[in-house]
Amino acid sequence: MRPAQLLTILDREFTSTLEGHHTPVMLWGPPGVGKSDMIRQTAERHGVPVIDVRLSQMEPSDLRGIPFRSGEHVEWATPAILPDAQRHGERGILFLDEITSAPPSVSAAAYQLILDRRLGEYQVPEGWAIFAAGNRQGDRGVTYTMPAPLANRFSHFDVEAHLDDWVAWAYQNGIDEKVIAFLRFRPELLFDFDPAHNPMAFPSPRSWEFAHRSLQKFGNNPELLQGTLQACVGPAAGIELTAFVNSLDKMPDLDDIVAGREVPVPEEIDLQYAVAAALVGRAIRAADQPEGQTVIGHILDYAGTFPQREMGVMLVSDLHRAIGEQLFQVPQFGTWANAIADVMLYE
Repeated sequence: MRPAQLLTILDREFTSTLEGHHTPVMLWGPPGVGKSDMIRQTAERHGVPVIDVRLSQMEPSDLRGIPFRSGEHVEWATPAILPDAQRHGERGILFLDEITSAPPSVSAAAYQLILDRRLGEYQVPEGWAIFAAGNRQGDRGVTYTMPAPLANRFSHFDVEAHLDDWVAWAYQNGIDEKVIAFLRFRPELLFDFDPAHNPMAFPSPRSWEFAHRSLQKFGNNPELLQGTLQACVGPAAGIELTAFVNSLDKMPDLDDIVAGREVPVPEEIDLQYAVAAALVGRAIRAADQPEGQTVIGHILDYAGTFPQREMGVMLVSDLHRAIGEQLFQVPQFGTWANAIADVMLYE
């Protein structure tokens, strides 16, 4: 399932805790696809804490607690890491990460916590959702087969890398437009992991964020740039991204485009992707400015000049995902929409 859909599901599962309808959620997927990040995004949207419990690093007693004598009875000291309404707040997310890497003795200790929301006398606060994530056995991670009693305590979702969803996230989080343009040009490289070869560095949604960081640090040092990009996304993808970045000195003047001057569309397809991504970035930065509508209007005018109309559709679709309904208030939108009425917009 694509990340945008899963984020909606996680949001609803979180809000359902107070209604008594919450079902613990298990996210499955290969490394780097964004499972943990979606949990954190859900918490940020609701302004609540996340308690990240790595079961792979725990012993059964770490979860169950330590016994101590109280009079004639033995009681259990609840681990401080588990959610407590007074210490952590009445609402939040208990995140059981790397759950498939936990040995069976530890996962067995989590059965009652996940289904019954309790461990002995300990009770998970009502406003807390329980989410978990883990790698599949074919992903070359340290994994155990999830026992049927544990699996039956979750609703299960497979996380798929989806370029449109990643691009929307990338614009929202200020990822370098050169990385976005490159992945629009080479979409199959968003996630390229072959567990049979067990690569150390490979393209994934997570590692492309690392590539963004490398561009900020080493973009002005051509001797180091390629090596640092390869260290993030692997040898082949690092070389391709370096070549793509080096070709961008042929890009048209973006200032002329946003100013409404007539600028020819570059013939090279890779440069067209680069221009489209850069213009979306310009629109995002201008959206809240007094001249925002004018800038977006000029970008819409330019979108209509691409020889391949699908390129303009991609540009405007990304623009819509980035700035929302504001796009429809720009006068040029109607003209552009009529001109491409026979071309389906990307979902």
